Amino acid sequence: MKKLENKVAVITGANSGIGLATAKLYLKEGAKVVLSGRRQEALDEVAKQLEGDFITVKADVSVAAENKALISAATAKYGKIDILFLNAGIAPPTPAHEVTEEHYDTLFNTNVKGPILAVKEALPNIQDGGTILFTNSIVHQKGFEGLGIYSATKGALRAYQRVLTSEVKTRGIRVNSIAPGPIDTPIYGKMGLPDDVVEEMGKGFAQQVPLGRFGTSEEIAKTALFLASEDASYINGIEIEVDGGLSQV
Repeated sequence: MKKLENKVAVITGANSGIGLATAKLYLKEGAKVVLSGRRQEALDEVAKQLEGDFITVKADVSVAAENKALISAATAKYGKIDILFLNAGIAPPTPAHEVTEEHYDTLFNTNVKGPILAVKEALPNIQDGGTILFTNSIVHQKGFEGLGIYSATKGALRAYQRVLTSEVKTRGIRVNSIAPGPIDTPIYGKMGLPDDVVEEMGKGFAQQVPLGRFGTSEEIAKTALFLASEDASYINGIEIEVDGGLSQV
């Protein structure tokens, strides 16, 4: 039997990278999947690649009304939700002396407010015994230059996850998060930096990783499958680092 047979999963940030890789794996394992992203054209392209029972929903997680619309679309199509994977996030770097109010608001609205409001909208529709999963990051455990605000968003999200774990315990809902290290995803191309700078930054990250390389979206997806499945039935409230050992050195 497939690991997620007839389960309903909602995945944010699903039009590329980790979200897309996870959607593909969930579908392969029998789930019905709702993929959301901010760009309709990207979702349309994604739909051509997928096989299985799924819908795509255009939604910007930083906007409260769009989180509500996402959950409404998911439940209208499939009823209750078994897996809520809050994966959407952004990571434009800015050194401390250049931080602006706009930069702060943009990151916190997408990386913190969005997941929190999505949970609020989804909770009445999540099955007892279901799973809430977050994409976090090892950055809040390390001190990478230029990523102060991004690190702060991930630290805030981790603190929220701990409280949420306690608040949903009577319903048997498990809350876990994945903290990737440097992963080869489109997020690096969206930092607004020249290609050569991104390439050099990537090499620097890879050299710090004990395994000596970037991870892949598919490697994160396998962890997301494990945490959402019955294989992880007694794993709750944790953040699991998938980073080639970077957080340990």
